[in-house]
Order: sequence, then C-alpha cells, then structure tokens
Amino acid sequence: METIKTALFETLLESAVPNESGGFTFTLEGEIYQIKDTLEISRIAQNHGYIIIY
Repeated sequence: METIKTALFETLLESAVPNESGGFTFTLEGEIYQIKDTLEISRIAQNHGYIIIY
C-alpha cells in the first residue's frame, strides 16, 4: 500500500525563515534548504513526494 503525502502550501510557508543572505532557510523532513524565493518550496515538497494543496 502506497502512502500519499499532502501538504498545505500555507503550512509549508511557515517553515521558511528569513536568513542573513536575503533568502530563506526552509526545513522539510529534517532536510535544510537555503532558498532565494518561497516559490521553490513547492518543487522541494514535490521532490519529497508531497501533493501540494493551494
């Protein structure tokens, strides 16, 4: 049986914290990402197998 993971985009946004370089530090499933734009969050979550709900 396959597990389907879903996430609300707004909830994922709450995990993005502004950093000193003018971008954001985003953490998902224990992995830390340095991103420039919060729009990158969707791609990262999809790479983790999530279906994003907007």
